[in-house]
Amino acid sequence: MQNPSEMLANLRNSFNSGLTRPLKFRERQLNNIIKLVEENTNLILDALRDDLHKSTQESMVCEIEILKNDALNMIHNLSDWSKPRSVEKDLVNIMDKVQILPEPYGVVLVVGAWNYPLTLALSPLIGAIAAGNCVIVKPSELSPATAKIIAELLPKYLDTNCYKVFLGGPAETQQLLQHRFDYIFYTGSTRVGAIVAQCAAKNLTPTTLELGGKSPCYLDSTVDMDIAAARIFWGKALNSGQTCIAPDYVLCSQEVEKKFIEAFKKAQKTQFGEDMKDSPDYCRIINNNHFNRLVGLLEGQEIAHGGHHDASQRYIEPTICVNVDPNSPLMKDEIFGPILPIIRVNNAAEAISFINAREKPLALYVFSNDKSLVNLFEEQTSSGGVCVNDTIMHFACDALPFGGVGNSGLGAYHGKFSFDTFSHQKPILEKSIDKFGEMLQSIRYAPYSEGKIKALSLLSRKRKLPIPREYISHILLVVFGFFVCYLYFMIMGKHC
Repeated sequence: MQNPSEMLANLRNSFNSGLTRPLKFRERQLNNIIKLVEENTNLILDALRDDLHKSTQESMVCEIEILKNDALNMIHNLSDWSKPRSVEKDLVNIMDKVQILPEPYGVVLVVGAWNYPLTLALSPLIGAIAAGNCVIVKPSELSPATAKIIAELLPKYLDTNCYKVFLGGPAETQQLLQHRFDYIFYTGSTRVGAIVAQCAAKNLTPTTLELGGKSPCYLDSTVDMDIAAARIFWGKALNSGQTCIAPDYVLCSQEVEKKFIEAFKKAQKTQFGEDMKDSPDYCRIINNNHFNRLVGLLEGQEIAHGGHHDASQRYIEPTICVNVDPNSPLMKDEIFGPILPIIRVNNAAEAISFINAREKPLALYVFSNDKSLVNLFEEQTSSGGVCVNDTIMHFACDALPFGGVGNSGLGAYHGKFSFDTFSHQKPILEKSIDKFGEMLQSIRYAPYSEGKIKALSLLSRKRKLPIPREYISHILLVVFGFFVCYLYFMIMGKHC
């Protein structure tokens, strides 16, 4: 039996002892994660195959290599990212030391998701380790084979006084959330995300919520339709559509719709052969409940392509639905499966209005060679991220933050953004306590006067300077040096 109270007490003692503070310790743990992945690749591949029928390539690219690169990126940059950084100073603080110091929050809870069960549990863990936190990892119970691997392997490679795995379903997770954490990172549905946020609010615990939503995909006639369809099909077929940023529905004109459907069929045949069901590269739906939910969404829909499914294998072919009612169940919630509705619009303005009338999505896809039209979507819609003329690929760019907005999430991570997410940015102001500094600062003391008010107003006023602020202190020192030299020569001249 797992005791959350004992786990937390152990982790908090470890954190308070300063065990996770040294950079060498963090680097060692990050290197051990790389070892974990490299030394157990076959076990991980088997677990992902058991849970989702994931192909070796999808597992390597979307789970294993991502984690290795996450850890390497942290190791390579940890020394720089963890240093205090100087910030711009006003005249009133020109002689002071003004910095921001990243410090770990403390004990962090990471709740993973089932669709990418390794990456979505361990990628946030990597960021939390790099920032110097102690962590409880809660893998999804819906991907039991991968959860078991995580629970077995992490204690063998990471310091068990600082990093622990908690297994369980909704009831156990609810129990875990009743305890106070210093930070909570959750990946999953919007419905459960709201529950996590409520639990966190009781202790004023900061959170990152990586959720989802209906990510729209606008498509016009200016693109090469075969290329556009191949990229949209790949984004929808990846992990059998069980990706939080999969294109959820397409917005296009009736003319474009016909060309797109034919190009989509061609892309499916090219990527998965004549019978997709026989392809070893196509995933399956996670469980029977989700399979039945997806098949139920197809009821009453006009299917223009696909629609074949097999309950015994939890297989659903990529399916296009046309003439879709915007108020149908298919358009209510995130589909999270290989079903692609097409909503007809006459132009980009109509598509933008359709998008803005709904909750803010996690991703927005625009396929167009018209730069002015692309700019309209970028400037007049709100989403977690925008990807132009491709799908999914912005997730792989760790120079960009990944996260939602509004209903699609709160906060972001990847690359340095992961380190920053799990770090409190602590402001530090250091002043000298000598007589010269006190003379300059004494105008703030009583008795107050009009002269002091004017002087303080002048010193604190925001100005656009002709030179970078970081050079001002150097220039003042040079000026002060010239002034001292001037006084010296004046005094020496008198003595001569």
